[in-house]
Amino acid sequence: MKFAHLADIHIGGWQDQKLRKLNLNAFDKAINICINESTAFILIAGDFFNTALPSIDSLKDVARILRKVKEKNISLYLVPGSHDFSPSGKSMIDVLEKAGLLKNVMKIKDNKLLFTEDKTGTKITGILGLRTGLEKEYFKTLNFKDIEEEEGFKIFIFHTSIEEYKPKDLGDINSLSLDLFPKNFDYYAGGHVHYLLDVKHDRGHLAYPGPLFPNNFKELEELKKGCFNLIETKDDMNIIVKKIPIKLKEIDSYFFDANGRSPLQIENEILNAVKNFKDKIVMIRIEGILETGKPTDINFKNIFDNFKEAYVVLKNTNKLVSKSFDNIRIDESIELTESRIIEEHVKSIELKNPEVYNSIIKSLLLFLDSEKEEGEKSMDFERRIMDETLKSLGIENLFKNDNQ
Repeated sequence: MKFAHLADIHIGGWQDQKLRKLNLNAFDKAINICINESTAFILIAGDFFNTALPSIDSLKDVARILRKVKEKNISLYLVPGSHDFSPSGKSMIDVLEKAGLLKNVMKIKDNKLLFTEDKTGTKITGILGLRTGLEKEYFKTLNFKDIEEEEGFKIFIFHTSIEEYKPKDLGDINSLSLDLFPKNFDYYAGGHVHYLLDVKHDRGHLAYPGPLFPNNFKELEELKKGCFNLIETKDDMNIIVKKIPIKLKEIDSYFFDANGRSPLQIENEILNAVKNFKDKIVMIRIEGILETGKPTDINFKNIFDNFKEAYVVLKNTNKLVSKSFDNIRIDESIELTESRIIEEHVKSIELKNPEVYNSIIKSLLLFLDSEKEEGEKSMDFERRIMDETLKSLGIENLFKNDNQ
């Protein structure tokens, strides 16, 4: 028996339209591979979409791809991820399930998880992922006794980080101990953390396939491609996991050190360094402290115009700063630091009445630092902050009718 394990597809997740299309194409390619490999079924371990309510165009494209799966009598099982989930309980996954294109296997009755049985006899269940690790309550409170004692080949799908296997660079991300997971499953299909893992432990075979398509600048830079798992079982006992890479475009990454350089020097370095870029994803990362000028002085329009034959050009200047903004003292209280930085940089901008803006900014910081009062409802708290903010800006009358 063969089955596929995908995770973190994030359909619709990229703002850039070309990368959004590439993301969809990666899913389409993975599905075609699954069909050609005659997989019995496909698992998606959360974050199918990047939001609970994706665009109609995204939904139509996904439905078109899923129809191919259904026509080949291949079933698709999933649990929603932290991006798919909606507090309102409404998501496009529900729409696709009602259309018969997939099945959400998180079914609960009497505080117990139920199995969804595939035509192969495989029994599948799982727990969805929630924001900030709130799915932990399901792991703590559900009664796993029945599913642990169930006979047969069993799969558990989940969308959360496991503390025992969490990479160091994930830092304080919410994680669950493996001790909270149900026992006696043959395959644990994970999602949520965008890295590859394939281990055998006393509970069963545990795997994270990584994202099907890199979901941000850093992932494109480091992973270069997406991936999913193709699993084959021998006599329902021996599990063989094969990593299937999904690479649609070549990716070239460039790093430029801005320390001691001017915007023009950085621009010329980029133009001279980037070569053979036709139909590639070109990634430009610039870090450091400019000797003169500001990051916005770098003529990126000229740079992008020179690389028009690239599939797409991405830049990351999050750690690029101007020298004039770098000299910030920290040997004082937060309040004094905030006040001094506001005063210094308001003065650096040509304003008719800088003292007015100084006062407004300080007021805004004060309001935005407010905490919800005891017994205050979230809606009332948000309304209070909004009213105080509009009042400090002197524009409360413009929104008076909307607020009433």
